Amino acid sequence: MKLSVIVTAGGSSSRYGSTNKLLEKINDKEVIRHSIDAFLEFEPCEIIVSASETLEPIVLDFYSKNNLVKVVRGGSTRQASIFNALKACSDPDIVAIHDAARPLIKYQDIEKCIQKALKHKAAIVAVKAVDTIKKVDEQGKILETPDRNFLWAVQTPQIFDYNLIFDAHKKLEGKSFSDDSGMLEFLGREVYVVEGSYSNIKITTKKDLYIAQMLVNGDDL
Repeated sequence: MKLSVIVTAGGSSSRYGSTNKLLEKINDKEVIRHSIDAFLEFEPCEIIVSASETLEPIVLDFYSKNNLVKVVRGGSTRQASIFNALKACSDPDIVAIHDAARPLIKYQDIEKCIQKALKHKAAIVAVKAVDTIKKVDEQGKILETPDRNFLWAVQTPQIFDYNLIFDAHKKLEGKSFSDDSGMLEFLGREVYVVEGSYSNIKITTKKDLYIAQMLVNGDDL
């Protein structure tokens, strides 16, 4: 199996504040390095970081002694950024796409997702919804209450047969899907879920960083 990894790091961190959340540290190690290093144990043929212009030289400096890690320039949307990275891949069998802002992804969850993707060509890590979800209209009126037993909160990585997801990006170029599995769903392809961990949080605000640090330390929240 030939695995490529894409780590998306092209966002502006506008909701976080004046600093780049990916360069904040958890146990003296940058968020983005936690996210990248989580995949090194799987011996990928490459890890391609889709980064902003300001982040690009920093990532290259972090991994100046590791030829596996490459950087491509992010696009104007998440979808465009991932397409840039897909075009830079070295023809792998499968590709894992992971948010740089999810530094606490667990080895076993990546492994489960890889195995599911090898079997079904498309798999994502997700967790079961714990809250009741309401669908509402523009005025805030409740339209329906979907059965929580069928609802999952999507995380990353999302892992795909490389040719399958590359073809989807080519067909849907110029759109603005926020989720790669959604592109395959749109094209009528099957995608499977593997159950992940609630600790695989996305760093969006400073409170998230605090929670991530507590989770790493094993402290009670």
